[in-house]
Amino acid sequence: MIALLDVILAQTPAANVAGPDPISVFEAIVLGIVQGLTEFLPISSSAHLKVVPVALWGRDPGVAYVGVIQLGSIVAVLLYFWKDLTTITIGAFKAIRRSDYDSQEFRMALGIGLGTIPIIFFGLLIKIFVKDFDNSPLRSLGAIAIASIVMSSLLAIAEKTGKRQRDYEKLEVKDGIIMGLAQAMAIIPGVSRSGSTLTAGLFIGLERAAAARFSFLLGIPAITLAGLVELKSALGEGVGEGAVVALIVGTISAFIFSYISIAWLMKFLQTQNTWIFVWYRLAFGVAILTALAGGALKDPSLL
Repeated sequence: MIALLDVILAQTPAANVAGPDPISVFEAIVLGIVQGLTEFLPISSSAHLKVVPVALWGRDPGVAYVGVIQLGSIVAVLLYFWKDLTTITIGAFKAIRRSDYDSQEFRMALGIGLGTIPIIFFGLLIKIFVKDFDNSPLRSLGAIAIASIVMSSLLAIAEKTGKRQRDYEKLEVKDGIIMGLAQAMAIIPGVSRSGSTLTAGLFIGLERAAAARFSFLLGIPAITLAGLVELKSALGEGVGEGAVVALIVGTISAFIFSYISIAWLMKFLQTQNTWIFVWYRLAFGVAILTALAGGALKDPSLL
């Protein structure tokens, strides 16, 4: 996931959304489906949103377009976890008024807040030291493939060694900080925000479903800010009518398939392990490297 890095860098002009070859409605639907199905599964939406359009159409839609259609994903997660969010928010305010800082709602809110800081901090470092991140080697298909393979290995180790002794009710502030540090790794495309946080959750002893649930809640601030800033940038720069339609269609498509993927993953992890994602990410990375080596896939960012 590009996540908050899109916000902090905000260096891809909105004109890319409506460039010389604007995204068609069909492409928008496909990109929305890819965004929706991969944003919350631990397989990296940023990787798929780079690889799929390059494989199908030979071009990268760029972080601006991706940042905007992420709003569809955030609406989906807000709706799905609305009860959790209202409980945490109302409970945290009540706890502050009572000075009850041991309240679970307060600890959850604090954990989410503190857990969002690392991706902001490291994003600022990227802004300072990497002036054109959108076209940097870190966003190349080869780098994405390697990141996918590495994260596949880490998830496998976490699945194998994780104790899975703590449920959602036993989350602590430190869990938010640790998973927030893991979330910052998603600055690198191919790592996966949900994948890195889920992996971290398993390493610190959370049950699979609890780790996934908190991962979704932790990602809300980052994804929301990313989408809003990119939307503001797009509207400020001005886009053509066709580009607006593509943004709307892509966002709606992302919303529908994000909700489906969230509901499926939460149910799946209640009874199943994560090995399907381990093998998928390994195969995905190997397939990209093989296609690059054989010339079947070319990285437009390196041409």
